[in-house]
Amino acid sequence: MTVLNRIALTLVIIGAINWGLIGFFRFDLISAIFGGETAFISRVIYGLVGISGLACIALLFVPLEDEDEEYDTNREFRRNPDLSTEFGEEADFTDVKKDKKKKKKD
Repeated sequence: MTVLNRIALTLVIIGAINWGLIGFFRFDLISAIFGGETAFISRVIYGLVGISGLACIALLFVPLEDEDEEYDTNREFRRNPDLSTEFGEEADFTDVKKDKKKKKKD
């Protein structure tokens, strides 16, 4: 989820809480905090919540990550047959041994 989607989702949640307060208690939290429904900042917040709601429509069509992954418990299918051991190919230290022998001679 991108940062823009998270901001939009946060604003939608704020709007949903505000609408819940209006529906159950006839209390508009945004207008109470910012000076009424007609105050400029309240109208900006209402507009941002509305735009965020439109942006969150796209989240409905994003597939869930868990649905895309298939979990395979059989280890044989996950193992890479090109590797010589379970942990990967063994490192080649022949150059390191040659360098140590040169240093000892010097």
